Amino acid sequence: MPELEGIYTIWLRETKRYVRYRSRILTSVVTPLLWLLIFGTGLGAAIQFGGISGGYKAFIYPGIIGQTILFTTIFSGLSVIMDRQYGFLKEIMVAPISRPSIVLGKSLGIGTAALIQGVILLLLSFVVGVQMTVAAFLVSMVLIIIISLGFAGLGLLIASLTDSMEGFNLIMSFIVLPIFLLSGALFPVTGLPTWLQFAVYLDPLTYGVDAMRSVILHQSALPLEISILVISAFALLMIFVSAYMFTKREQGLM
Repeated sequence: MPELEGIYTIWLRETKRYVRYRSRILTSVVTPLLWLLIFGTGLGAAIQFGGISGGYKAFIYPGIIGQTILFTTIFSGLSVIMDRQYGFLKEIMVAPISRPSIVLGKSLGIGTAALIQGVILLLLSFVVGVQMTVAAFLVSMVLIIIISLGFAGLGLLIASLTDSMEGFNLIMSFIVLPIFLLSGALFPVTGLPTWLQFAVYLDPLTYGVDAMRSVILHQSALPLEISILVISAFALLMIFVSAYMFTKREQGLM
């Protein structure tokens, strides 16, 4: 019970921190909408993209949801650095709760923030001409939770290895953009050169975007079961590795 209460407390703190910053919620929704409306319309007018109702904007819609999840979860790793600098992390470390539970609580809190943003974007599917069914909405929510847990773990892993926000942002610039650009969010992953396909299928976000595209648009490059298996394995791996590195790092600092 103390472990569950600790996880809940940390989750609640992370969730309240996110909800209180309403400007953050607004910008996290406006930015993907700008991608959809400006980038989707502009590039969609220059290329012929058939087979999907709504055209290119509808095609990149699941990818932009994936982008939102990626940016929200990984950059939320900054909270660990802020907690460390302001001394709050030391208070958590002396609490009667295990280090993996701390990481799990933070991951769930970060995942909740990503889920809120994802749900808002799912409700705005009509903007890009996508008809969202109840079944697709519910399954997409589950996919968002799994994807967000994986990248929340990655963000916490990176934060546990860095001491400053500057160092975190430097590492992010070499990780976030390649993950997004190689995920197939903006282009089909089939018919690519061999070397690029290899990089694309190494990207865990590729499977998350493809899974959501399968559920929402009924088009995908991979079987849905394989995509769900990969993103689930990635989530478990990142939570485990980030918990291990977090424990090792914070024990060394105390």
